Amino acid sequence: MTTPSSPEPDLIPLLSPRALYKIAALALLLVALTILLSFSGRRLGEYLALAGHTASRQTYDILIGQDHLRLPANVIRFESQRATNIVERLDLYLTWPALEGYSDETRLIFNDLNRPENLIFLEITQSTMSRDMSGRFVPVYRHVLEDRPQAGPAGLTRYDAKPKSSYAGEVFFTAERDGRPPYVLRCLLPESPASSTSADCQRDVHIGKDLTVLYRFSSKLLPQWREIDDSVETFIRERSVP
Repeated sequence: MTTPSSPEPDLIPLLSPRALYKIAALALLLVALTILLSFSGRRLGEYLALAGHTASRQTYDILIGQDHLRLPANVIRFESQRATNIVERLDLYLTWPALEGYSDETRLIFNDLNRPENLIFLEITQSTMSRDMSGRFVPVYRHVLEDRPQAGPAGLTRYDAKPKSSYAGEVFFTAERDGRPPYVLRCLLPESPASSTSADCQRDVHIGKDLTVLYRFSSKLLPQWREIDDSVETFIRERSVP
C-alpha cells in the first residue's frame, strides 16, 4: 500500500486562519491605541497649555461670611475654588488695567512671567481684624518706621522700616485722601525694576459687609496706586449680591 505523499512545500499555507484572525485583531488594537494616545496627548497638551487657567465664564455664587459674591470662573485663580460654595477664602487674578479674567485674548498676559505689571492678584477672606491697613498705620506700623519720611511716586510719602524691627527691609507708602481714610501700602521693593514680581506691594481693605480684600501688584505700578485702589474696590462692589 502506498503511503500518501506529504503536501508540496510551496503549497502549504503560510498562515493558518486562526493566525490571520490574531494578526487582524492585533492590528485593530494597535490602531485603537494610536488613536487613544493621539487624543490623550492632544488633551494633555491643551491641559498643560492652560496651566490651571480656564476661559469659562460660567458664574458661581460664593459665600464668605456675611457676603455673597457672584463671579465668573475665569477670574478665579484656583480650579478647586471654581464652584458655588461657602468658603473661607477666595483667590482671584485680573489683568491690569482692564480687570479681565483669562481668555483666548488675554492668554499671553497670564503666561508672560516677564511682565508682572500686567496682573493683579486678590485674596478675599472674612475680616478677622477690626481695622484694615489704613486703620493699622498709626497704632501698629508707625512706631517701627523711620522718623524721616521721603517723597514717593505720584504723591505718595515713603517710610522705610527700621533695620532692627520685624519689618526690616520693607517700605510703607501713605497718602492723604479727602473724605476717606489715608491710603497705606506695604512693599518689599526689588533691587531693580527687572527683578520686580507681581507681589512686590500689598494692601488690604475692608469692603462689603465683612470682607477683607488683600491685593498685590508689581512695584512698577506704584504711579497708578489711585487707579488700582479705586478699581479693586469697584470690582468687588459690583460683583457683590445684596
